Amino acid sequence: MKNVLIVDDHPVARLAVRMVLEKENLTVIAETDDGLQAIQLVRKNAPDLVIVDIDIPSVNGIDVVQRMRRDGFSGGILVLTGKEGDHYIRRCASAGADGFVSKKNNLSELSDAVRAIRSGYGYFPRHLARSDVAAGDAAADKDKLGDLSAKELDVLRHLAKGVKVVDIARQMNISDKTVSTYKSRLMAKLGLKTMIELYDFTQKHNLD
Repeated sequence: MKNVLIVDDHPVARLAVRMVLEKENLTVIAETDDGLQAIQLVRKNAPDLVIVDIDIPSVNGIDVVQRMRRDGFSGGILVLTGKEGDHYIRRCASAGADGFVSKKNNLSELSDAVRAIRSGYGYFPRHLARSDVAAGDAAADKDKLGDLSAKELDVLRHLAKGVKVVDIARQMNISDKTVSTYKSRLMAKLGLKTMIELYDFTQKHNLD
C-alpha cells in the first residue's frame, strides 16, 4: 500500500493529511474536494488507500464509500471527519469503510489508522468493534423492515425492481396516489431520502 487519494473540501485539512501521509512514506497521487470527482479518480488511478471526509459536495462521503465498493474497489478506505457519534461510525462501516477517525483528535490517530489498514486491520473507536458495528446496523435495519406494513413492503419490492409507480398501481390494483403515499411512508420509516439509497438498501437485504 503506497498510493493515496485524499477527498476533503478543506484545503488546510488536505495539507495536514498529506504531511502525515508523507511521514509514513506514502504518496498522495491525487486530491479532490468533490464526491463525484473522487469516484472518477478512484476508477482512473486505482489508489491503494482513499481517505475521505463525510461532508463533501455533490456526493457525501458515505455514498462515495458505497459506490467505490459497488464498483469493486478493494483498496483501503479511511473516513476522516468532523462528524461524531456511533450512528456515523455504523453507517461508514456498513458502507464498506475500513476505519473511522475524528478530526477532533487533531489527526493524532491518523498515523495509527493508516498503519492498521496497511496491515490488513480495521480501525474504529475502541468502544465499537467493527463486528459490533455491522451487527448493530443489521439489527437496526431489521427493526425498520419490521415496522413496514405488508402493502409498504410490497411497494418496496416493486420499487427495488425498478417498476414505475403507475405500473405498481396497476399490479396491486390500487391508485397511483396510494402507491406514492406508501412510497413516502416506507422511505420515512427506513430513513431513506433518495432512490439510490433505497436501491442500496434493498440490494443489501436481498429484497428485489
